Amino acid sequence: MEQEQWEKLTPEQKKRELYLEQKFTLDSFLERNAISKAMYDKSLHDLTEKMGMQQAV
Repeated sequence: MEQEQWEKLTPEQKKRELYLEQKFTLDSFLERNAISKAMYDKSLHDLTEKMGMQQAV
């Protein structure tokens, strides 16, 4: 996302974008077998909880 677009987002939208970027990273790690499914599940749960997001995002 470009800086100009980022600056126009509300704090809640920024939080959601950051969450999605982190989830994408976890998804990539799992896809490449860099982490186990158990590690993925725990990390995603922790990320979701700490950011106050709903896992269905």
